[in-house]
Amino acid sequence: MNNNYAHSAQSSSPKSATSAVSLKNLNKSFGDVTAVSNLDLEIPHGEFFSMLGPSGSGKTTVLRIIAGFETASSGKVFLEGSDVTELAPFDRDVNTVFQDYALFPHMSIQLNVEYGLRARKMPKAERTKLASEAIESVKLTHLADRFPHQLSGGQRQRIALARALVLRPKVLLLDEPLGALDKQLREEMQVELKRIQREAGITFIFVTHDQEEAMRMSDRIAVFNHGQIEQIGTPREVYENPSSAFVASFLGVSNLISGPPAKELFGSEQMVNVRPERIKLQKDGSKSASDEIAINAKIVDVAYTGANTLYVLESEAGLRLVATRLNEELPGQDLGLEAGDRVLATFRKEHVAKIPNNK
Repeated sequence: MNNNYAHSAQSSSPKSATSAVSLKNLNKSFGDVTAVSNLDLEIPHGEFFSMLGPSGSGKTTVLRIIAGFETASSGKVFLEGSDVTELAPFDRDVNTVFQDYALFPHMSIQLNVEYGLRARKMPKAERTKLASEAIESVKLTHLADRFPHQLSGGQRQRIALARALVLRPKVLLLDEPLGALDKQLREEMQVELKRIQREAGITFIFVTHDQEEAMRMSDRIAVFNHGQIEQIGTPREVYENPSSAFVASFLGVSNLISGPPAKELFGSEQMVNVRPERIKLQKDGSKSASDEIAINAKIVDVAYTGANTLYVLESEAGLRLVATRLNEELPGQDLGLEAGDRVLATFRKEHVAKIPNNK
């Protein structure tokens, strides 16, 4: 990235004691439907913050309220400590990148990126320089003279980012911007997005329903459910120590155990979670270590997924579990476990996460 561009982007968002974004007791209803309920949120400067949740969980509504595209029913929105609750979108120092890119088809890439600067009456020489630096920051300088239809989906998405970044917003809002891309391109763009955010030093607020996407890029994640935030934390925190059954289930495959089965295994009926990759399988008749929980089970289903093999297990007491095993051996050199085989499933006690909220 051009050092001048990085410096300009960073200097436009001076660090202060205030958060980049602060939401206070935010509520939003559409008729009888409550989309957001009593939400409080603080997002620091320079953070890559993801709002994760299923459709209808309120995450996109919150993003649109921050942008000014929706008006909160009650509550306050602060940017850099200033109350912007009543301000129009164009009066807020934020910019939004959508899934559909919204590039002008009749303009070159250079002119697309310059457009916002031209609307601000910036002199031609300065806007050309800044736009060129923004295009360089997304590594597409060699395509500056082309038109949107001549670019791939990933390239168009990067240009949409450059067009947003060139305006030096204090906060960049991203509404599922990678949703239309295929899996390989989406994963490549996840790496690019994180690089661009890190180098530009701008606060990114990213909306997604894809938990792997959120885990890969985010400094912190807010998990939304029914208009409220169930948990905020680093990717590791929300995955390893989910605060509710919903969070545990939404972030990856979970083995949630409660009631009598939990009482028998752990001495308490409180719900716990064991991630599938923590469960080790041994052939029937094997012995477990003293610090392990051991369950005799039968394999009822096997699914090969490339990097891993997934096993569905059923214990002698009827408890269903899912275990995954990394395919690191050469073909034919693994345990050779198949549906119908009896196994000993073990996991370490410290890999059992208690769920404080059983919702």
